[in-house]
Amino acid sequence: MRMRPTLSWTPTEDLRPGTADPEPLADALRVGGVLILSGAGISTESGIPDYRGKGGSLSRHTPMTYQEFTASDRARRRYWARSHLGWCTFGRALPNAGHRAVAAFGRHGLLSGVITQNVDGLHQRAGSEGVVELHGGLDRVVCLSCGASSARRDLARRLEEANAGFEPVAAGLNPDGDADLTDEQVQDFSVAPCAECGGVLKPDVVFFGESVPPPRVEHCRELVGEATSLLVLGSSLTVMSGLRFVRQAARAGKPVLIVNQDPTRGDQHALTRVALPLGMTLTTLAAGLHIPVDGPTAT
Repeated sequence: MRMRPTLSWTPTEDLRPGTADPEPLADALRVGGVLILSGAGISTESGIPDYRGKGGSLSRHTPMTYQEFTASDRARRRYWARSHLGWCTFGRALPNAGHRAVAAFGRHGLLSGVITQNVDGLHQRAGSEGVVELHGGLDRVVCLSCGASSARRDLARRLEEANAGFEPVAAGLNPDGDADLTDEQVQDFSVAPCAECGGVLKPDVVFFGESVPPPRVEHCRELVGEATSLLVLGSSLTVMSGLRFVRQAARAGKPVLIVNQDPTRGDQHALTRVALPLGMTLTTLAAGLHIPVDGPTAT
């Protein structure tokens, strides 16, 4: 549920190879003022797959676009059936060591902010404050007619009541909370309308083919401008919605550091790309800085 990716991009040999040396990350954290930009890769250790890594969901799953969702009752039925089932699993995911380390860095005053491309809310559940959800959050739904916003848990309860016995077996789960189901499995699913006006409900996230709200983009640009450095965690940066902030930081002469096991579209702008698992890398950094990572986790 992000802007449509630039699928034509592929890693090339001229990109800087990854390193196993995390010391530049530690140096940036010691200076402070680090802005985090996180992607789906930080949540894989919580059981949520990413889009483009090894075994990523784009190899078997095409996310629904905003245009499809708004144009067809059938498409919305398919979306909400799959998303409702996925939410049952997605909503139970817990923050992992990477999320907890980011929250710990924040508590110790090393960060200037956190921007996430994820819609899972795990940074907040780990204790990070002031997180900017670039692509929105699955814990909210919004009516396309009257604009009313409501909690996803309330919609989940209404969908359960309207679809008693709906317990299909999914082939997999995707980073947007969408479970893989066949058309036959979803054909009898009942979609719940807006409780206020009877209009069409949409998750409060940015679908593929939809633009990030300009005020949110501008806020992120301001955060990049105020930061000392930009640390990218688990994002391939294939999507321009995140890559633009890497380019902005690089143009301003701010160090860009990336932790991702695979090459990214932003490598050419980065001081370094650490090609190590995120949870291990961030907890090792925290230990070296004498920062405990087992802080409070929201429920």
